[in-house]
Amino acid sequence: MSKRNGAVHVATIKRRCKGKVYVTHLLRRSYREDGKVKHETLGNLSHLPPDLIETIRKRLRGEEGPSGDDFEILRSLPHGHVAAILGTIENIGLDQLIGTRPCVERTLVLAMIVARIVAPQSKLATSRALAEETASCSLVWELGLDQLDAPLNQHDLYAAMDWLIARQCRIENKLAKKHLQDGTLVLYDVSSSYYTGHHCPLVAFGHSRDGKKGFPQIVYGLLCNADGCPIAVEVFEGNTADPNTLQSQVDKIRKRFGIARVVLVGDRGMITKRRIDESLRGVDGLDWITALRADSIKKLMSQGTFQTSLFDERDLAEVSSPDYPGERLVVCRNPLLAEERSRKREELLKATEKKLDEIVAATQRARRPLRGKERIALRVGKIINRYKVQKHFVLGFGDDHFFYERDQDKIAEEAALDGLYVIRTSVPSDSLTPESTVRAYKDLAKVERAFRCLKTVDLKVRPIHHWLVDRVRAHVFLCMLAYYVEWHMRAKLAPILFQDHEREEAEAQRESIVQPAPRSAAATAKDATKRTESDLPVHSFQTLLSDLATLAKSLIRIGSQDYEFHQLTTPTTLQQRAFRLLNVTL
Repeated sequence: MSKRNGAVHVATIKRRCKGKVYVTHLLRRSYREDGKVKHETLGNLSHLPPDLIETIRKRLRGEEGPSGDDFEILRSLPHGHVAAILGTIENIGLDQLIGTRPCVERTLVLAMIVARIVAPQSKLATSRALAEETASCSLVWELGLDQLDAPLNQHDLYAAMDWLIARQCRIENKLAKKHLQDGTLVLYDVSSSYYTGHHCPLVAFGHSRDGKKGFPQIVYGLLCNADGCPIAVEVFEGNTADPNTLQSQVDKIRKRFGIARVVLVGDRGMITKRRIDESLRGVDGLDWITALRADSIKKLMSQGTFQTSLFDERDLAEVSSPDYPGERLVVCRNPLLAEERSRKREELLKATEKKLDEIVAATQRARRPLRGKERIALRVGKIINRYKVQKHFVLGFGDDHFFYERDQDKIAEEAALDGLYVIRTSVPSDSLTPESTVRAYKDLAKVERAFRCLKTVDLKVRPIHHWLVDRVRAHVFLCMLAYYVEWHMRAKLAPILFQDHEREEAEAQRESIVQPAPRSAAATAKDATKRTESDLPVHSFQTLLSDLATLAKSLIRIGSQDYEFHQLTTPTTLQQRAFRLLNVTL
């Protein structure tokens, strides 16, 4: 056997895995043994800066190392926010939940999730932001989109959305298995988004939560766990009433998710008396937490079930009523809420009186006075209920006059209910205390927070540009998955965001669950100084993403050797802190 000393060189090896391209630089010695060429790996150089690796490569060839003039920056793209989101997706395992086998559609779905968080826009604009020629961030490099056989366009994204919607049930089942347990609390609420076209069968006119009464809409319901983590979303026709969406969610939780015991939490407009009697009552393992409407509270008071004097020394009491067999009623009174409702009612009454005074003056003016009972009534009818307080006025009409006065009895009757709300539940007291019952109902604010992120401040589910039913559903599902990532990021980044990162400490100081949620001392300090405990600037989620985006990734070429590599700018102290909190390595 003969073995000769061989030449030492740098070998670059590229391999593709899960849609990503991994590059490894190895220091090797090549030699001939028994007539065969063999390679011995002496070390891994991948951890070294690319320019140093290229210098080693050239010196081993006997060439001069590159000078400063040999470097050419071909392109720089914002990178830090992309790296943070992709790292979070990998840490929480969302990429594996979406699909375990690498394919173009899976890669594009991940790209659309990141793009929805970074810069929500239409699929056409998103496709341009992801294309190599018009890329707006480093996502094109991180997911290997520059290696596609053909230039990316919006039709590729549409195909990926069709691929995703076919897997929605499977993905939601995995999310439920990960975040829901038997006997858990499930939060459910419904919202809507307006639609500017007329071509989608899901679109219909209904109760608008966007204030866009002249536009049709779609309705969608969101299921979250007790912490507010999104689990599933379902899109309904735009004229679907909230209670009519409930049965499909019950079936989804119990049959598709396989959860035998569950407590469903919904607001008073969702879990109504009729819906309880028709769908929930008597179902083994299914309980609910909701609230009573104002007319039901008024009825309880008239029956003597409770009196306002009950809250002279406390703000919460548990009562029972034969009208709600097998249920517990938790009556709460919030003095701050009572004061606010009284103030608002007075302002609305005064605003209405100002308008009515104008009509009174019109009937009394000397020149062209308003005459005719029908004409006067028509003017009054246009404004009397503009502020929803018509019930508090007594009106009088004549052919040549008009008068009004406040109905003090009705005002006093409504004022007696100020600050009062009643939580109803079928959960036994040995399983859930009155305080925990109220806390569970108040947790619906977490779903409202999710809708706020989905619709306005972050992810912007609207406007909706799709016509096909499955595309609309895929669009809403994509937004939910993007919020799933954002929810985890917000939880990790809380110490450098304005949100309270010491909620447990604040809750421990809370005297009553009825009172507004307090801010911890650390959160109050952040609000006042706009600095963290380590003297870093405090951010909102969006401004932090903008800060991370200043960490750029550059494509650099060395001399005339056509050797190209990527180089990151040096992260700031704040950026380093953010990546440590996210447990993401650059």
